[in-house]
Order: sequence, then C-alpha cells, then structure tokens
Amino acid sequence: MLKTFKIGGVHPPENKLSAGEAIVTLPLPEQVIIPLSQHIGAPAVPTVKKGDHVKAGQVIGQAAGFISANIHSSVSGTVVNIEAVTDASGYPRPSVIIQVEGDEWEESILQEAEKKQPSDYTKEEIIKAINAAGIVGMGGATFPTQVKLSPPPGNKAEVLIVNGVECEPYLTADHRLMLEHGEELMTGIQLIKRALGVERAVIGIENNKPDAITHLKQLAAGIPGVEVCPLKVKYPQGGEKQLIKAVTGKSVPSGGLPIAVGAVVQNVGTVYAVYEAVMKHKPLVERVVTVTGKSVKKPGNYLCRIGTPIARLIEAAGGMPEDTGKVISGGPMMGKAVTSTDIAVTKGTSGVLLMPESESQRLPYRNCIRCGKCVDVCPMGLEPYHLMLLAGENMLEALEEEHVMDCIECGSCMYTCPAHRPLLDLIRLGKNRTGQMIRARKAAKN
Repeated sequence: MLKTFKIGGVHPPENKLSAGEAIVTLPLPEQVIIPLSQHIGAPAVPTVKKGDHVKAGQVIGQAAGFISANIHSSVSGTVVNIEAVTDASGYPRPSVIIQVEGDEWEESILQEAEKKQPSDYTKEEIIKAINAAGIVGMGGATFPTQVKLSPPPGNKAEVLIVNGVECEPYLTADHRLMLEHGEELMTGIQLIKRALGVERAVIGIENNKPDAITHLKQLAAGIPGVEVCPLKVKYPQGGEKQLIKAVTGKSVPSGGLPIAVGAVVQNVGTVYAVYEAVMKHKPLVERVVTVTGKSVKKPGNYLCRIGTPIARLIEAAGGMPEDTGKVISGGPMMGKAVTSTDIAVTKGTSGVLLMPESESQRLPYRNCIRCGKCVDVCPMGLEPYHLMLLAGENMLEALEEEHVMDCIECGSCMYTCPAHRPLLDLIRLGKNRTGQMIRARKAAKN
C-alpha cells in the first residue's frame, strides 16, 4: 500500500500538460533584473555599482547575516542600475539591473572539481561551497540551504528526505529534472548526506511519475543508504511536514522544525544545485521553470537564467493566449498572480501558469454553513473557518492561540469551500500580522 500523510488533503486535477516535454535551454535575454532578496532572511548587500562590468557567476550581492544568501550575476554585461523593482510578491525589492553583453563566466566556474567523489569532501567543504553558491530551497520556500544543513545544538539529523513530490497541479520542472539529471541528483544526495552526517536518504515521489520512480530506483540500487519511496497522490504532500509524515510516520510538533524529528528535507532542484556548486564550482544562477496552461500552445520546461523576464518564457511557449485571464508565478494552489510579465525569474520561481479567463474569475462568496469541509481537508488539523473570522476581526492573540502560525498556506480550505469564501486570503493576512506581533514581543524582551 502506498504511503501518504494522514490528516486532510485534497485531489485537484493534476493537469501535468508538460510532463513529456524535455528541458529546453532558453536563450539569454537582453537584460536581467536580479533581486537582492530571493530568500528568506536578510536581503543581500550589493557589491557592485552602476557602470560596473560583471561576469556570469560573479557575486553581486553579499549575504547580510546568518539567515541570508549570496546573489550572483547570471550573465555577463554592464550594471545599468540598482533600484527597487516589483517582484512576484507585488512588493518593490532592491535589484541589480544588468544589460547583457555576452556569456563570459568567472574563470573558476564550470571546471571539473579536482576531487571526483562525494566521499573526498569534508562536511565543512560541502557547506562552504553551498554557502558561497547562494543556494536556497528551490521548492518555493527559499530558505538558505547552508543554514538548513547546520542543525542547532542539541538536534541531530537522522534522515535526509529528498522532495520529488511536485504535488502542485501543472508543474513538471522537478519531474523532468529527475528524468534528465538523475545521476547528478544521486551525487548531490551523497554530498548532502555527508554534510549532515546521516546514513539514510529517502526520495519521495508521487506515483503519478512512474518513469521517474523507475529511473531513480535503478540509479539508487547501487548506492548504499539511498532509497526511493513511491507515494499516493495527494495535495499538499510536497509540504515538509506532510512529506515527513508520509515517509517516516513521524509528526513534526506544532511550531517545531523538521529537525525536531531528525529529518531534513531538500527539494530535488536544491539537490541538483548542490551537485553543481560542489562538483562544478557553479553558483545558483539558473533554474528550470515550467511554462504551462490549458490554452498555451507549447507547454514546456525551460532552463533559464535568474533575472530573465517571464515574458521571455511565455514567448518561448508560443506567446500569451488570447483568453488569458491571469498570469501566476508558481502553481494554481500556492502561486501568486502577477501584475506584469516584466517580473523576473528568481531562485524560487518554479512555474509560470497562464490561466484562461473562464477559470480565473472568483465566484461571489456566500455565508458559511458550517459544513466542516475546510476542517476535513486542512493538512495541519486547523479550523480554517474560525481562523478566517478571527483574522477578519484582527484578533491576533486568539489567532496565536489557535495556532495560525502552523498554517502552511496550501489553499486546500479555499479550494474545497462550497461557499467560495476567501479563507486563505484572510488567514494569510492574519498570520502575517500575528507573526509581526510575536516578533515585536520577542524584540521587546531582548
């Protein structure tokens, strides 16, 4: 029997339209916009100025604290400005704008590492390379990877869980990465195992990707301590806590981190980036992005440089369909609608979804009838209808008591609500305000 998490979950249509499309490398754009904040934590501090010439792979933003990440130029060219530019979140972020003038790389990058085997590297060397490369969680969370691989005192990792679930409808970038770069993923897994000091790694993949399961099982057969775990299809199984529950049967406590149950979760894109950082000295300057939608002429998976305007990806996929009602950065469940196609690809950009007008309009919401469906599907065991009411009244202390900070913002409640109520919108707002209150309280104590 296939494993899965126990509490809640939904089954939206998969719509994996681009699953059979091989990764295509996108030509360089004329200009890139590289935000200095592409990660959770403090924005990087710019190390270049207007008029500077930069090479691909050169550091243009230095990590500004323990939870931060380096930012590198993804192209070679001239810095034309450093200014605030709106990103996919809708907020202006300090960004480095570079006019592309070729593809000249830093000399040390893309050379084969002198040491050929993962076992030749120490934990310190691996984490140092990851830190230098500016690697963050590429499943969407964008948490700096070097921090995640350095558990706090008193916590010990026991298992590495590699997230190949890709449960979000439409998205297929991780699926193609597993099929086309399986060998590199295995090397990356061994490097991360060594950095964590663990003997066991489990690759979780939902069984709607049988080709990826078969391929990685064959590769893992000759590697001690690496196994593939097929999972039942259920959203949001790609969430860390849900994946840990499905694979290990352990529950991460409320307010706790995965390391509390001895688990460290890394997305397959992150694992591949670790391979490139250690074995090729290559920083995180490009990623695979799915461009898709029911009316898109050529849904596909594109390897593009960080900072590429999503308009270039849409063009590569056949252009904007006439019936497009909404452009979403990410998938339909957790992605965010963008206001412009000039928005740049960042380290956390997994997909660009072009939704038809007929599917992108919200229906008028009605009174809650207390049917309990939102409670049934919440993977965190919360009561979304109640959290929405508390958030609407700005009752932050009550929201904290009701564990609003445990919400993973998966949208399952809103997806299943027969009254079409904006549950997630208000819960997300309440969670943000509650988080601010908690941080202010901690700061006052210090």
